[in-house]
Amino acid sequence: MLDISTYKIAQVVLMARELERAEPELRAFIDRLTEDEQASLVALMWIGRDSFTADDLEEAKRTAMAEATTPTADYLLGTPHLSDHLENGLDELGISIVDAEDDLVRGG
Repeated sequence: MLDISTYKIAQVVLMARELERAEPELRAFIDRLTEDEQASLVALMWIGRDSFTADDLEEAKRTAMAEATTPTADYLLGTPHLSDHLENGLDELGISIVDAEDDLVRGG
């Protein structure tokens, strides 16, 4: 189970799609997440880029915690195709963020 809400993941995905414009906001948003939320976000990205499988979620989260030597925002923002990897990870876990994204786009 992820330790971050789909709403927060949707915020990261939307800002990552607009990285040129939204990088400062995205960096600040990730920095404000708890350590568990950050580890879940990294684990989700890893699952989305096939470094781990959905069945390995707990191991991926433990690895993210253990290997967190770089600030999470720096690590994630340095990852090409971040939004795609997060969305793919969600798909692998069977989680939809469509409603959360729609709410954010509509200003909800």
